[in-house]
Amino acid sequence: MVVLLSLVSFHAVAAAGAGTVLVLGDSLSAAHGITRDAGWVNLLQQRIAQSGSARSVVNASISGETTTGGLARLPALLAEHRPTLVLIELGANDGLRGLPLAEIRSNLLKLLDLVREAKAQSVLIGIELPVNYGPQYRDGLRAMYRDLSGEFNVPLVPFLLEGVALDPALMQDDGLHPNAQGQPRLLENVWGVVGKEF
Repeated sequence: MVVLLSLVSFHAVAAAGAGTVLVLGDSLSAAHGITRDAGWVNLLQQRIAQSGSARSVVNASISGETTTGGLARLPALLAEHRPTLVLIELGANDGLRGLPLAEIRSNLLKLLDLVREAKAQSVLIGIELPVNYGPQYRDGLRAMYRDLSGEFNVPLVPFLLEGVALDPALMQDDGLHPNAQGQPRLLENVWGVVGKEF
């Protein structure tokens, strides 16, 4: 039932046709370490244009961004761009800093509330942490994205770096950020959830 409601609300937004897609993320969406044109968000704009949709993409992602920073910036972004769809890709930096899961969840919940109040549709984009953070914290973070997706009836990309994070050929030397060769796979991970709406 949750999935059905999510698809119904998502289709209702998509039916509006043209509109703005806002991407609120961190370095994974800000094309850290590579040219911005090579990043998955720019590739998303190209794919949307190829699909014949009139939607435009605004990339409001900043390297180092946290859920707290995103929460501070989102109201102005919503007012300026009036998006119909907001992709929220935040939480990785919170997790890497070991912040309490309750704090991360609270901020993401407020982000989702703000988007809903703006009468836009959200998509949550989840992240996985390195194994050295331990199974309890990693499992809790994973469950947090899943539970918020269900609570707000919004689509979820479970793990942005699926198929990329463990492939050294697709990652930069820091082991945290995909290189240019990994960006098309990130796009496919997102497109698999939202692509049919364009």
